[in-house]
Amino acid sequence: VKSIVSTIKYSLKYKDRSANEARGRRYTLYAALLLKGLKSSNIMMASIHGGFLVLTVAAAVLLASLTPTLAWVPTLSHNILHPSSTGASFKTTQLTAEQGDDDTSDAKYSGYNVLGTELSCCCSNVRDTGIGTGFYRNGFCSTGDNDVGRHTVCVQVTEEFLSYSKSVGNDLSTPMPDYLFPGLKEGDRWCLCAQRWAQAYNAGNAPKLFLQSTHEKTLDFIPMDIMKIFAIDEEESTAVINKLDLQRSQLNEILKKEVTDNDESFQ
Repeated sequence: VKSIVSTIKYSLKYKDRSANEARGRRYTLYAALLLKGLKSSNIMMASIHGGFLVLTVAAAVLLASLTPTLAWVPTLSHNILHPSSTGASFKTTQLTAEQGDDDTSDAKYSGYNVLGTELSCCCSNVRDTGIGTGFYRNGFCSTGDNDVGRHTVCVQVTEEFLSYSKSVGNDLSTPMPDYLFPGLKEGDRWCLCAQRWAQAYNAGNAPKLFLQSTHEKTLDFIPMDIMKIFAIDEEESTAVINKLDLQRSQLNEILKKEVTDNDESFQ
């Protein structure tokens, strides 16, 4: 029991030591489910979620110790929508990225957003064309090994942004049927490359975005504090974060009591 409690406590604290807050919040959910299983004496439930918790924390710790933090200047040499732009590059002087690990192939069907909760759909049918956004064209800003450009930011485009994007070699207005790209108009939602959003931000032309539909991998490129400034769903997202933080606080209180009780029982 003391070992399990220690693992949960570490998972709660790990958020403060991780660059990716979304993963920290997910650890909190695993810890809550594990604790619920222990309280109800449901050993199977506790074992399953306890296993998830231990594995995710252990993997994060291992990666943190083996992978050095590397600031790098992203390039746009791979762009699935506009292969004609191959070779284009830009400098990001204000936003830099940290090289992260790729998702598995399952990411095309599911994933987590920057809040640490289940990824919401960005747009599954752009202007009734039958075309969904995202690298996998399923409506979600999911990513995976083949998504070199990281199409992870769910944005709502404006004419100003589309004009700017075209001026830097990323024409998002012209339809490209061969790539299932309908061409965007003002008000459309689309999964933009994280690097492109960073480029637009540095130039003062970043579009608004939806936090709950933006994949957690975006945090490897763009700080959460900056995304919040541009969030259309900021009020909703803040409520989600506050709820998770409350759960974290309640878990901490329960764990303090568990540790006290366990220490007394061992004496």
